[in-house]
Amino acid sequence: MSPKRLVVTASLYALLIIGAALTLLPLMWMVSASLMPTGEATALPPRLLPSRVTFEHYGALLSRLNLGRSLLNSALLASVVTLIALLLNSMAGYAFAKLHFAGRDRLFQTLLAALVIPGQVAMLPLFLMLKQLGVINTYWAVVIPGMASVFGIFLVRQYAASIPDSLLDAARVDGAGELRIYRSLVLYVCAPILVTLALFTFMGTWNDFLWPLIVLTDDDMYTLPVALANLAGEHVQDTEMMMAGAVLTVLPVLLLFVVLQRYYVAGILSGGVKE
Repeated sequence: MSPKRLVVTASLYALLIIGAALTLLPLMWMVSASLMPTGEATALPPRLLPSRVTFEHYGALLSRLNLGRSLLNSALLASVVTLIALLLNSMAGYAFAKLHFAGRDRLFQTLLAALVIPGQVAMLPLFLMLKQLGVINTYWAVVIPGMASVFGIFLVRQYAASIPDSLLDAARVDGAGELRIYRSLVLYVCAPILVTLALFTFMGTWNDFLWPLIVLTDDDMYTLPVALANLAGEHVQDTEMMMAGAVLTVLPVLLLFVVLQRYYVAGILSGGVKE
């Protein structure tokens, strides 16, 4: 490698390392502040590391402030919504990609047009529909709107379009029905994009604040973001406790992303395959 090329490469790596450090610094301080004794996070001069590591703020969040219930609510709702969304979005995406039925293309184009409509616009009619169903202030009010999405159907459809028709025809010749083909073949082939969709759905449901705030009124049913927002109003001066709550919110989805990262990248890179 020539000296000039070596300098360019070293400079690029140095910039990337600096950028990564700047990105991780707030997260690292958030974890550090959550372990500091009360009042130390706002001390002057600012401290980067705790003088004494303490987990008292996590204990207070999970016991005294009942945030453990909100954590379980978020985990339950995010898991249920993700599982149902994977099932329905994968079935619809495969149908739009490989099954032939009247009005398929026109219906898919109509669904794509709905992508340009902001989600906030649909909140009022959706709330009124759920009210008529009698599910307001129940977990179903959070689950039902997330069971399927235009984006999820589009994502799976684009990936499923790359499945060779000859592979599906061979399965049909062997006597497999459409449900068997979907269960044994399509789900296996579409695994990378389904993992990607699962991450998007789980993170979106886990971090959602506005919709659970609208449809849930019982404190015992609050999800973690809503409970933390109420906590901020009551303990706005307790920086260490707020940082502990932020860690509890970020850590599960961060770990999930790290574990499934290679599937996520594979799904993103192959999601744009053309028919």
